[in-house]
Amino acid sequence: MLLRVGPLPQDALAAAAMFHAEVLPRVLAALDEGAAALTLVFDPAGHADTAWRLAAVQALARARAPARINALASADDVAIAAAASYIASAPGLTGQYLVLDGAGAGPVVNQSA
Repeated sequence: MLLRVGPLPQDALAAAAMFHAEVLPRVLAALDEGAAALTLVFDPAGHADTAWRLAAVQALARARAPARINALASADDVAIAAAASYIASAPGLTGQYLVLDGAGAGPVVNQSA
C-alpha cells in the first residue's frame, strides 16, 4: 500500500511536526486495519529532512513488525512505481528511506572494451 505524504513545510522541524501530528495517525490507522506492507511517499526535500524521515520510518518498522514500513522520496511517478514494485518483491526490506532519482545514473560505460 502506498501512502502519499505531503505537502509538508519546507522547514525540517515544521515538516516533522506536521508529519507526526497529521500523517502519523493515518499511518497507524492503516496498520491497525491490517496493512502488512506500507510505503510512505514523500515529496523531495533537502538534506535536513533525511534524518527525521529515516528515524520515523525505522521506529515505525520496529514498533509494528512484522508489518513492513518503508519510505520513498520522489516526485517521479515512474520511479515511484518501479521502487514500489521492488519493495513488494523484497519481503525482508523494512525500515528503509529511499531517495529516488528518476533521471537514473545514465548508461554504464565499459572502459575495458
